[in-house]
Amino acid sequence: MLVERTFLQKLILFLKGLAMGAANKVPGVSGGTVSFVFGFYEELIYSFRKVNLKAFRLLLNGRFKSFYSYINGSFLLLVMGGSVFSYFSISLILDYFLDNFELYVWSWFFGMIIGSIYYIGKDFGEWNFKNILSLVIGASIGIGISFLTPATENDNLWFVFVCGIIGVSGMTLPGLSGSFILILLGNYVLLLVDSVNVLFSVVTSVLSGDFTVLSDPIKIRYLKIISVFTAGSTFGLVSISHVLGYVLKRWNQIVNAVIIGFITGSLGIVWPWKKAVFLQENGDFLIDKKGNKIVENYERFVPDFSNLETWTAVFYIVLGILLILVIDFYGRKKK
Repeated sequence: MLVERTFLQKLILFLKGLAMGAANKVPGVSGGTVSFVFGFYEELIYSFRKVNLKAFRLLLNGRFKSFYSYINGSFLLLVMGGSVFSYFSISLILDYFLDNFELYVWSWFFGMIIGSIYYIGKDFGEWNFKNILSLVIGASIGIGISFLTPATENDNLWFVFVCGIIGVSGMTLPGLSGSFILILLGNYVLLLVDSVNVLFSVVTSVLSGDFTVLSDPIKIRYLKIISVFTAGSTFGLVSISHVLGYVLKRWNQIVNAVIIGFITGSLGIVWPWKKAVFLQENGDFLIDKKGNKIVENYERFVPDFSNLETWTAVFYIVLGILLILVIDFYGRKKK
């Protein structure tokens, strides 16, 4: 699975990591879908599986070069580096467009997911009874998740650790949005908005020579939360990838059918025409640290096709589909 890459290939892989990181932050969109469509999903799972006891023994024995080679370090560094960098760059741009052009962003994602279903399904192979049943089960779970009622925020560190394990599923399971799962668990704002913002604030303050932030109890609390969440995410990445690697090897077609089902079911979450339902307590809207109302869930509706805005959204859906088709065409031409 180890692949020698040119500088251009490494740059493209880093950009793919950026796309995956941005997708992971958007509720309803799966970073795993991005890795699946961009063709590095299996290498991602393979590399995560290499983070095991043998890897830790190499690390503890000071065999850093062997450790780096064993875990496919070059690949992981580029992809994960791109994903992390995306949280403080591309995802901020994405936040701007979601705030100002929400319908069109969701439409674009909706189109890309439709294109992804075609992209993954076209070379699937035989659709026998087992595979069709797996597809239906995956789609049913994906649709069912979109109608669950979210819980309230919980900053207990054990629960935050569990959120890390579950939330990272969007990176390893195409079609299952980790961000949307965190909304259902009630901790999306705490873990992916407030804690990330505090971490960014602390890092910039420390780099500028201001160490007083390290004595601020509120900031320390958020740093503890994001540290535990990161630990849970790391544990989840490694453990889930080991399970996935095993089942992909034994039941490849069935697992892929479930993944296609997940992605199809996620269309209900990403449906562009929806209205945010905000969390309330005693009749008052709850707000996050930035003063924004906290989203509880979404109320979906059928659009008005006599409206120009609706047709503009349809245009972005088609644009999203075409983007995936272009990626498919480029991939085939390259082969």
